[in-house]
Amino acid sequence: MPNTKPAVKVPKFEQNAAFELIEAQLAFGPRVPNTPAHKAARNWMIGELEKTGATVYPQDFTAKHFDNRTFNGTNIIASFNPDHPKRVLIAAHWDSRELANKDEDPKLAKEPVPGADDGASGVAILMQIAKHIQSNPIDMGVDIMMIDLEDQGNSEAEGIDTWCLGSQYWAKNPHKAGYKAKFGILLDMVGARDARFTKEEVSRTYAKKYVDKLWNIAQKMGYGQYFVSEETRAVVDDHLFINQIANIPMLDIINRPVGSQTGFGDYWHTHNDDIDVIDKRTLKAVGQTVLAVLYNESTGRF
Repeated sequence: MPNTKPAVKVPKFEQNAAFELIEAQLAFGPRVPNTPAHKAARNWMIGELEKTGATVYPQDFTAKHFDNRTFNGTNIIASFNPDHPKRVLIAAHWDSRELANKDEDPKLAKEPVPGADDGASGVAILMQIAKHIQSNPIDMGVDIMMIDLEDQGNSEAEGIDTWCLGSQYWAKNPHKAGYKAKFGILLDMVGARDARFTKEEVSRTYAKKYVDKLWNIAQKMGYGQYFVSEETRAVVDDHLFINQIANIPMLDIINRPVGSQTGFGDYWHTHNDDIDVIDKRTLKAVGQTVLAVLYNESTGRF
C-alpha cells in the first residue's frame, strides 16, 4: 500500500549560526551557578528564546551542592504550540563545571571549565532549532529545555544524585502540571571534532525504539560517521532522571570516543574544552538530524 502521508520539508540547519551561539555563551565566561556570568547567560538565553515567539518558562529553583552550599539555578523551557496535545521534549544543560578536575595542572584544576562542548554546544543547537521552528512552523508541540546544575556533581563519590540537579528538580516539578511528552532527546557534548554518538545503555533501556529510529535517520542522511551503530555502557546524565522520575522516554546524543580513559573527550572537565574543540560539521550532523526527527514526527513519519 503506498504511503499517503504528506512529504516532509525539513529546514536546513545553519551550523555557522550555531557556532556563533557557542561563542556568545563563552563570551560570558564560565556559566557557574551563583556567579555574574551565570546570571548574565540566563537572562540572555531567556531573551533570545522569547524573540523566537516561543512561550518561555524560566523555572527558578535552589538545590544543595554536595558540599552543602546552596546553588541558585534556572531551568529555561521554551514551548512552541504550548496547547498542542502532541509534544516532543528536546534538552541540553547550560551550566559549565565549577572545577576543571580532570586538568593535570593542580592550579587549573581548581578553576572553572569554559564548557564549549560540555554544555554550550547542545544549547547552541537547541537555540538554532528554535529559530528554525519560528521560520518554519511545525504542527505539534515542541518544548526546548535548557537544564541548569547538571555538571556540579561529586566526581569522587559513588552516588549519582549529586549530578543533574536541574533535571531532578524539573522531573519532580514540571513547568506545567501534568506535563507529558511522547519522547525526548537530550544533547550533551555534541559539537566536538570527530564525535562518535553511540547507542548508550540508559537510552536503549527506556527509549530504544526512538534511538533506533533516530540513528537510522542520521545514517540515511549521510551522518553515519557520527551516529555509529555501537552499544555502550550507561552514563549518568539528565535523561536518566527524566526517564525514571518523569516517565518520559528520553535518549541521549552524547560523544563517546574510542579508547578514552574517561569515556569522554580528552578535553572533558579541563580548560581545553574551549572553542578550538568545536567542529561546525558535527553541529550540522546533530542539528540536522534533530530537525529531521521533529518534522518527520509532526507528520507521522518518524
